[in-house]
Amino acid sequence: MKLIRYIYSRLTEDLLLLSLMIGFVVLIAMMPGYLKDLPQLVEWNTIAILVGLIVLSRGLEDSGALTRAGLFLLTHMHTERKLAVAIVIFSALLSAVITNDVALFIVVPLTLGLNRVAKIPVGKLVIFEALAVNAGSAASPIGNPQNLYLWQLSNDSFMSFLTMMLPISLWMLLVVLLLAIFAFKNERVELDGCHTSAPLLLPLFYLSLLSYPIFLILVEWNYVMIGVSAVLIVFLTGWRKILWSVDWQIILIFILMFIVLGLLAKLPIMAVVAQYLIDLPGHEITAAIILSQMISNVPATLFLSEFTQDGYKLAWGANVGGFGLAIGSLANLIALRLSKQKGLGLHFHVWSIPVLLLSSLGAFFLAPWFF
Repeated sequence: MKLIRYIYSRLTEDLLLLSLMIGFVVLIAMMPGYLKDLPQLVEWNTIAILVGLIVLSRGLEDSGALTRAGLFLLTHMHTERKLAVAIVIFSALLSAVITNDVALFIVVPLTLGLNRVAKIPVGKLVIFEALAVNAGSAASPIGNPQNLYLWQLSNDSFMSFLTMMLPISLWMLLVVLLLAIFAFKNERVELDGCHTSAPLLLPLFYLSLLSYPIFLILVEWNYVMIGVSAVLIVFLTGWRKILWSVDWQIILIFILMFIVLGLLAKLPIMAVVAQYLIDLPGHEITAAIILSQMISNVPATLFLSEFTQDGYKLAWGANVGGFGLAIGSLANLIALRLSKQKGLGLHFHVWSIPVLLLSSLGAFFLAPWFF
């Protein structure tokens, strides 16, 4: 009974997981013949890479090094506007290295902690942190799940993917920075004793930091399973607590996403819908932006990838589509949930929708120069 109650509580807390499980049951009931083909719907290489990145990111987070760096940053900006700009840049750079959701698990708690020792617009800062990680993560093949998936499909090098995504990422970051300058006052922030002496576990920090490039090189050379196995073995023997603290539920969510959207794509009507969206002006970019506002950018990417070979246009659209409505990106929902600020969802859209519109205009203007 305890196990059942635990599973029930987890499902009701995570509506995305619950929705995916319901969708899975409904689709299998409609198409029982595909039951034996379910493993083939999952992009296992992408799942394996995600496992490796989550473990390494957790290692960096638990080492305390990122926390110390963040606290140093937050305590050396003396005006509200400078603090906001610094947080936006820090969040964007961090998200490109350790993924957007993991970056939020670092910067949002730091911001909430800073709020206890200084009078700052914490809700607005959290909003711009969410916008910043969406912009920054767009540049990197490992910055967010949709890029990771499309990078694997493309078979391009890390640098090739980075080069193609950098223009739209820089444009989005510029938009967020300009709005941040406008949104925050140039008033002095007074700190009353924010300590920068966060605990630092140097062995864990060095292990995680050095493992990152080695893991990415193995991925680049198509030794994905060797790379993820090595990461798991190293942490299992030396830092077992890291593995227990990883949010493995997110892996289940992505496996279910592959299965549910793979089944959904096999419905005849969905091919018509996808083709209609792709035929709109702007093609894959427009399709991904629109669909992201309905089902979030990761599911939109997984679904539309079944109907197009132009992965980079799809990546541009999916990353731009992370702005706008909060559902556009899981990072938005994570930030709003971590903030614990009542009514922040409505205020989020005051800034996110303009970022979506300006980023979309930039994408349509820049696309002819790169495609």
